[in-house]
Amino acid sequence: MASPWLTDQQQRTWRLWLSVAELLPRTLDAQLQRDAGLTHAAYVVLAMLSEAPERRLRMSELARMANQSQSRLSHTVARLEERGWVRRERAAEDGRGNVCVLLEDGWDVVRTVAPGHVGAVRGALFDVLTDEQAAALHDALAAVLEGLDPERVERLGR
Repeated sequence: MASPWLTDQQQRTWRLWLSVAELLPRTLDAQLQRDAGLTHAAYVVLAMLSEAPERRLRMSELARMANQSQSRLSHTVARLEERGWVRRERAAEDGRGNVCVLLEDGWDVVRTVAPGHVGAVRGALFDVLTDEQAAALHDALAAVLEGLDPERVERLGR
């Protein structure tokens, strides 16, 4: 049996989501390109490393945290390595797998770029919402993510 069509309200909501899902990353990419010559995907990798203990993460964990496939992360990290911002090394604990390490120059990039990025996120998302709308958006996104990836909701905090 076929799924029922979306209601008119659901269709409008879905189309709004599609537009936001396309335009918000484009807006954030433009800010990061302008300010630092970075893609949003590369910035997320740097940011995740900057928050990790000893500024290092296994590549598999970094891929999950950055919402990237292993292959895409490998390309992103290669570009960051070329700039001297990260390096890959074998995992010391077990010698299996690789760890990505944020280098001092990469840390400097994060500290320099983060204020502008936070401003872009605020301007594009939170400044246009009331506190109540922001709370409702949080709850709605957490519910959707719970259905898609319950472990990620736990990691991010509900």
